[in-house]
Amino acid sequence: MSRMGLIACHDCDLLQRETALPPGGTARCRRCGAELYRSRHASIDRTLAWALAATVFLFVANTFPILGLKVGGTIVQTTLSGAGVLLYRDGMWPVSALVLTTTILMPALQILAILYLLVPLKLKLAPPRRHLAYRVLQLARPWSMTEVLLVGILVALVKLVHIASVVPAVGLWAFGAAMISLAAMAASFDPRTVWRHQDIPDAWPGPSAPCAARAGLFTCHQCGLLSAPLAHAHEGDCPRCGARVHFRKPDSIARTWALLVAAMALYIPANLLPMMYTSSLFGAQHDTIMSGVVYLWISGSWPLAIVVFIASVAVPMLKILALMFLVISVQLHARGMLQRNTRIYRLLEFVGPWSMLDIYVIAMLVALVQFSALATIRAGPAAIAFGAVVVLTMLAARAFDPRLLWDRPEKRHA
Repeated sequence: MSRMGLIACHDCDLLQRETALPPGGTARCRRCGAELYRSRHASIDRTLAWALAATVFLFVANTFPILGLKVGGTIVQTTLSGAGVLLYRDGMWPVSALVLTTTILMPALQILAILYLLVPLKLKLAPPRRHLAYRVLQLARPWSMTEVLLVGILVALVKLVHIASVVPAVGLWAFGAAMISLAAMAASFDPRTVWRHQDIPDAWPGPSAPCAARAGLFTCHQCGLLSAPLAHAHEGDCPRCGARVHFRKPDSIARTWALLVAAMALYIPANLLPMMYTSSLFGAQHDTIMSGVVYLWISGSWPLAIVVFIASVAVPMLKILALMFLVISVQLHARGMLQRNTRIYRLLEFVGPWSMLDIYVIAMLVALVQFSALATIRAGPAAIAFGAVVVLTMLAARAFDPRLLWDRPEKRHA
């Protein structure tokens, strides 16, 4: 924010003045209803406490086994990193990289960035190169998926109880505690505390400008600062955090379409090809996503069957269709139901990570069911295609600029 207390909505670009909030209050855009900022009591202390707790829990979760599987006198246990290594050895390195990145690397980066930013502030110091740490935090947050991992482990448990005795280990409880700590850390963090004492020139558009782009101002999507561009410039660098800023995301429509087309092409093999291969004394079989849903349903775990169907079948398809609808709305200059369309976009960003559910289920099953001649499970080619669909749809949602929905055709800067 500038010292003038001016803020632009990230979803519709409307210029508004920042106002004082009561403790726990939330400021929302008066046009599209998007959350602008919150008033968080003792933000630094609470965020640091939760970050330190998350550090301990995440370390324990990745050091000790998550689950154990016992058949006769043989016990197989696995850590999350062990599951990733096994996938890599089976030739599934894209799936391995996706699992390790979203469940270990990104949560760790999120915690480290928070500690780097807030520990100096707690000591009344300015963290050096805080803009880089803040951008790392913004990068890591949407790709940190510990909550989806826990649901994936629960689904794997249901499937494993029909094979052998399942023994939950210390790592599972630690992951649950880490998930709660990470969620509480994110909820208590106030980004404005990072920049509160940094001197940034004011950006004042004048009283008649309705939105930042028409006022000739850039809105930084990383730190929220409004800044004035150089003469005749359509892009620049944020003077506070150094992120690249534009009036609108460059080539937003073209990039969104390209990612959607790639996701649609991979959605077909992701649902038709085998997601995993199972070899046992009774023969070999392969399972697709839908056959896994059917298995959960007929085994009596219909709530989990519904969750898996929604997360792994319905959500990716609906994300593609919803993004297509939004892009076409922009291209046709549709002016109706703008608030509804913006809410659809926010929903897409929220549900995006949950499509990773089946990938985590496969990782757990592959790591645990390794009993040589008795039974083994390997990941199938659909796992790579499905993981790519999840990543592509998330990237497509991030490439789309919701402010285009609110632009008048003659004022568009895309």
